[in-house]
Amino acid sequence: MKANPVGWFEIPVSDMDRARRFYEAVFQCELEVTQMGPAEMAWFPWDGESIGSAGTLIKTEGYAPAMVGTVVYFTAPDINAHLARIEANGGKTIVPKMSIGEHGWIAHFEDSEGNRVALHAVDG
Repeated sequence: MKANPVGWFEIPVSDMDRARRFYEAVFQCELEVTQMGPAEMAWFPWDGESIGSAGTLIKTEGYAPAMVGTVVYFTAPDINAHLARIEANGGKTIVPKMSIGEHGWIAHFEDSEGNRVALHAVDG
């Protein structure tokens, strides 16, 4: 398979307005809020020609924020700047910026909803 096999992710939230404000502040982008059946969603910007996966915040029955389980990594060219915005907007750093050798840098954080999420940068 030549394409990236990851095609979509969903981050559970308890309070959509709070979560949307948090992620818009951290990643300095606008999320598109939509209703799909019983699910309230806020979609991250996506360009089908660029690398990376599309995804959403989601509030619906059967979804709950969690610190355990799958971890979504966001591309963050400046991890320190992102961590500062995370802390300033109600999140917490769990794993500070650390080298992963030739693969770049990572950091883990807790979002406004109690999810464990992560950052990755090639150059740090």
